[in-house]
Amino acid sequence: MPTAPAPYFRRIACSFTALSFAGLSACGGTGDVAEQATAAADSRDIAAIQAGGTLRVATRNAPTTWYIDRREQAAGPEYDLALAYAEHLGVELELVEHDSIAKVLKAVEHGKADLAAAGLTATPARAQRFAFGPSYRTIDERVVCNREGKRAKSIDDLADVSLTVADNSSYAETLSALQADNPAIKFATKDTSTESLLRKVWEGKLDCTVADSNIWAINRRYFPELISDFSIATDKTLAWMLPKGATALQQSLSAWASSKAAKSHLAAIDERYYAPYAQFDYVDMRAFVRRIDARYPKYDSLFEGAGEDHSVDHVLLAAQGYQESHWEADAKSPTGVRGIMMLTRNTAESLGVEDRLDPEQSIEGGAKYLAKMKTRFDDAVTEPDLTYLALAAYNVGRAHLHDAQKLARERGLSPYVWEDVRQVLPLLSDKSVYPKLKYGYARGHEPVRYVERIQNYEDVLDAQLAAK
Repeated sequence: MPTAPAPYFRRIACSFTALSFAGLSACGGTGDVAEQATAAADSRDIAAIQAGGTLRVATRNAPTTWYIDRREQAAGPEYDLALAYAEHLGVELELVEHDSIAKVLKAVEHGKADLAAAGLTATPARAQRFAFGPSYRTIDERVVCNREGKRAKSIDDLADVSLTVADNSSYAETLSALQADNPAIKFATKDTSTESLLRKVWEGKLDCTVADSNIWAINRRYFPELISDFSIATDKTLAWMLPKGATALQQSLSAWASSKAAKSHLAAIDERYYAPYAQFDYVDMRAFVRRIDARYPKYDSLFEGAGEDHSVDHVLLAAQGYQESHWEADAKSPTGVRGIMMLTRNTAESLGVEDRLDPEQSIEGGAKYLAKMKTRFDDAVTEPDLTYLALAAYNVGRAHLHDAQKLARERGLSPYVWEDVRQVLPLLSDKSVYPKLKYGYARGHEPVRYVERIQNYEDVLDAQLAAK
């Protein structure tokens, strides 16, 4: 992972690989009773946070919390929301990173962070130790197994599988409550992340684990053999956790959460991180993961070279190539588009591509065409919206995308933001709308799905390449 920090926050990284947790009081370690009492006294309320100029947020490094993306920028649902709140307070965001839920909670409890933003479920047991901010997402707790291994398809089946969940997690609380009615249920806890346990299930080293529905939805793209047949709890709410007695901070959060700006941030987070992955195609994703090994190595250097030649992210370009042809050099469609990047004859000629079935020429032409699309937008469009709008134009045509931008503007949305434009693109096939458009009818749902699938493939390909 790149270590360069993003420009809008500071990060405190705590490693627990070779040192005992008790010896790391600066990173939320336990220490003795007196040390804990001193740490608790160090908890800051809203006035101290604003006076100090930083909001210290304890979190985990994971797809549903925060991470550094391929553009070496901080990203993630919890990060985006925490950054928005810090900006509301007029302070910098300082991330205090830990590798498990238990350590995140201790960081807040011992005064090493002002709050925890790590996809944490509000539970009665946690209410005894912490104050909660407003709930911001509803999830289910799902049992996740490997479809090719030993599976639990009901609560009764949990007695017959090896089941491990993250220590100090809400899952452990839920399973303990279920044991009261079904003593045969057995489970273990481990001081690790849910994501690590999901990988173990995928690898066949563990039968099952439990994960929040949003964590499972994102991670099943990376591990397509993961399957969930049932939930052990529904309608659970996620919330930030604050030190006991942080009343002013709690009130500040509640007031901000009810504001139009905060609701807008939450909507944008849903669109960016969750909407593209709401639909999951197991067969497609399993085939994609396998083809990363079987087909991608033949074209890796071609995508890298073309991306460098035309200032296009080569992983995104490869993801687009997969969406177009599944990386098949001789791919063709009934409409006459051909090759890895599925270029039309006219487009290929305009790009200087003589042989659309030649992988190098096709990939170079596709990169050149995507780069060309990116130059045909107003300078007010910034990344990553510029790339997503260019991809949509690659698919549906720049003229139809112009109509979509016009519709967005007419409806009070931004013509420069992909999340806004994608809302109106389906209207291009609406009988009450398209006759009035300059360029008429278009299958507006297609570019939306096109971009979503490329985003999905890009994320999975990037993760798979990073793991090699």
